[in-house]
Amino acid sequence: MRWIDKLERRFGRLGIPYLMNIICVAQAVVWFLVMFVNANVYSVLSLSRLGLMQGWIWQIVTFLFVPPLTYSAFALLLQLYFYWWVGNSLERAWGSFRFTLYILIGMVGALVSCLITGSAGSSGIFLSLFFAYAWMWPEQQILLFFFIPIKVKWLGLAAAVVWLFNFLSLRVSMAYRLSLVFGLAGFLVFFGPELFSWCRETITSYKRRRDWENRWKR
Repeated sequence: MRWIDKLERRFGRLGIPYLMNIICVAQAVVWFLVMFVNANVYSVLSLSRLGLMQGWIWQIVTFLFVPPLTYSAFALLLQLYFYWWVGNSLERAWGSFRFTLYILIGMVGALVSCLITGSAGSSGIFLSLFFAYAWMWPEQQILLFFFIPIKVKWLGLAAAVVWLFNFLSLRVSMAYRLSLVFGLAGFLVFFGPELFSWCRETITSYKRRRDWENRWKR
C-alpha cells in the first residue's frame, strides 16, 4: 500500500500512541456515567445526524467512546479486554500512525452512514479489528478466556458470524445495519486487494479441482 507509506512518511507524527487504551478507558468511564450518573450522556456522545445539525460536532469522535449497552460490568470488561488485546497487537505490528489511520477510515465510514440514515455506531469498526487480526495471524493460537486453546482464524470466523447475525437481525434498524457495513471501511481499504485476490484464487482452485474430479469420473 504505497499511498499509506507516503502518508506515513509525511504525517507519521500525527499517529496517536496507545489509541486503543484511550478508547477502552473512555468506554469504561462512559459506561459508569450512563449507568450511575446520567443516562442522557449516551445520546449526547452517540453519533446522530440530528446531533450534528445541532452543533454537537464532538459526536464525530465520541461515538467511539460509547460502550455496548449492558448491565453486566463483567461482560463490559471482557469485551474491553478483547478490544485492548487486539487493538494493541495491531498497533505494535503497524505502528501508531497506521492503526490511527485504520480507525479514522472506519470513523469516516460511520459518518457517511450517519449522514445517510440518521445515526451510526462503532460496532462495525471494532469487529473490523478482529477481522484484521485474524487476517494477519490466522494460525496463531491463543487461550480464549485464559484456558481454551483456539486459533485466531476461528475467532475471526466467530466475529464474522456475529457481524452477519447483527446485520440480519430483525430487531435492529437499517441505520445500524448500514453502520456495520461502513464500519468495515478500514478493513476493506487495508486488505481489500488481498481479500479480492484470495477470493479469486479460491474460486479458481475450486474450479480446477472440480474439473479434475469430473475428468476422472468419465
